[in-house]
Amino acid sequence: MSGPWRDWLTLWQTPGVGPVTWGRLMQRFGSPAAVLVAGRAAQRAAGLSEATCDWLQRPDPQVLARSLAWLEGADHHLIPLGQGDYPPLLATIPDPPPLLFVTGDPALLCRPQLAIVGTRNPTPGGSRNARELARYLAAAGLTVTSGLALGIDTAAHEGALASGTTIAVGGTGPDRIYPAASRGLAHRIASAGALVTELPPGTPVRRENFPRRNRIISGLCLGTLVVEAAAQSGSLITARLAAEQGREVFAIPGSIHNPLARGCHALIRQGAKLVETAQDIVEELGALAGSLVPPQDEPARLPDGVLDADYHTLLDCLGHDPVAPEALIQCSGMPAHVVSSMLLILELDGYVAPLPGGRYCRTAKREATAR
Repeated sequence: MSGPWRDWLTLWQTPGVGPVTWGRLMQRFGSPAAVLVAGRAAQRAAGLSEATCDWLQRPDPQVLARSLAWLEGADHHLIPLGQGDYPPLLATIPDPPPLLFVTGDPALLCRPQLAIVGTRNPTPGGSRNARELARYLAAAGLTVTSGLALGIDTAAHEGALASGTTIAVGGTGPDRIYPAASRGLAHRIASAGALVTELPPGTPVRRENFPRRNRIISGLCLGTLVVEAAAQSGSLITARLAAEQGREVFAIPGSIHNPLARGCHALIRQGAKLVETAQDIVEELGALAGSLVPPQDEPARLPDGVLDADYHTLLDCLGHDPVAPEALIQCSGMPAHVVSSMLLILELDGYVAPLPGGRYCRTAKREATAR
């Protein structure tokens, strides 16, 4: 790549230049090229440090070469702010990324999107909810966007890939996948969706880059859905950013005894829209997205009558909170060996999920087939 984009890459990789500083420089100088040719006095007057000015006088050619080499790869794209293919919603946030490094289909960034985020250590029900909601919403026409993390992010990406498209926003350079366990998923997303980051090639894992990543996740999307999140969670940062950006915020409620429901409950108290089914999101975002066509099947729904009366009785004993087998034996009046066998079958069929301490909880499948 030659011409003006070299200037963009050089300035963006200058130490001390972030989105806010970039915006200030563009207001003062008008273009990256003008910043680079300005003298030290003008650069210092614009608020740049001595160290930043030193780098601008002698940019490291290896840093630029690394980015240019990455851009030579198949399906590797650079999208500068202000260009026609830059995602319009992202351009409206207070600190939009000056450059986006995209692996895969860059056109997806301009499509209607929903962010699905949550804890890295979800309950089985939380993972199932994220996966099924993402599958349904992707089939309806939304691109599902998340952060490639383990847990809810991974479940959302996988669900979306089963029926539509997904975008993963990274907190490292485009030549690095984090976490390493998500490498296979990242390759699948790059083939059928898009990987995007504002960080140039060679950028390693740094803790401070992930809040920056979160503003891109929310900024790309019409709304953000939080599936499970503790009271202190990075997912709540994404939700807060979405609200500050004027986007919709959705949250799935849970048991008052589930610590991973507390973040969602806090969001709902603050005005987030409570979500019980995927249709709640379709109805809310349909007008904003233009045209959403809900698939014929609701996520995780089966017809009544799949289970006989004894299984329904046992499931009714579960209530809405985790329950130990001893309590189920007492509630149902069934022998211990019968309850144990039925719980195993219900778990294999996806009606219940085991929890730490030997307890069990109902799943979304159970709610959908309740009598």
